[in-house]
Amino acid sequence: MSTIRTIAELEALYDSPVPTSITKEIDHLTDLHRSYVEASPFVLIATSGPGGLDCSPRGDPPGFVRVADERTLLMPDRRGNNRLDTLRNLVVDPRIGLLFLIPGIGVTLRVNGTAELSTDLELRQSFAVGDKLPTTVIIISTTAVYTQCPKALIRSQLWDATRHRDAAELPSVGEIMEAITAGAFDGRAHDAAYPERIRQTIY
Repeated sequence: MSTIRTIAELEALYDSPVPTSITKEIDHLTDLHRSYVEASPFVLIATSGPGGLDCSPRGDPPGFVRVADERTLLMPDRRGNNRLDTLRNLVVDPRIGLLFLIPGIGVTLRVNGTAELSTDLELRQSFAVGDKLPTTVIIISTTAVYTQCPKALIRSQLWDATRHRDAAELPSVGEIMEAITAGAFDGRAHDAAYPERIRQTIY
């Protein structure tokens, strides 16, 4: 097996970048980019910190990531499992990468930048769902904005409903937990209680 050790070795294997892949990158959001942000109900967030890398999903109704201006995005941090992997990373390393997906659309939007966490009450209240406020709001300053071509989604047939899998074909979270704890975790009880737990804790 041959391992690539240098950038020169890597670049020798590939052609020059497609010109449009360079031209399309700018440091701010145009109104056309904004339409992708406002249509997206699902975002992947990449961060880095002393404990390593993290890539986490975020989802809410379309437009849950708010465009404050051409260089600023606002994202509520909804209730989760309190591991805080993303937020811990951002506190010590503000670099952030976002990938916006829109159901049925192959083109995705990538945004890189830096982020800070806000506990401002008025800002948090602006993202309230009923009486539930996000604990923090992620304020993102853009440094790079560009669309990603749909090849990966076309190859994966991600949005093809005829290729969607039945959950019963894969092990459940409870089954995985029971296996990795050598039976100390009651997977069946966990799975049975999960729908109600989600209903009560979604926000």
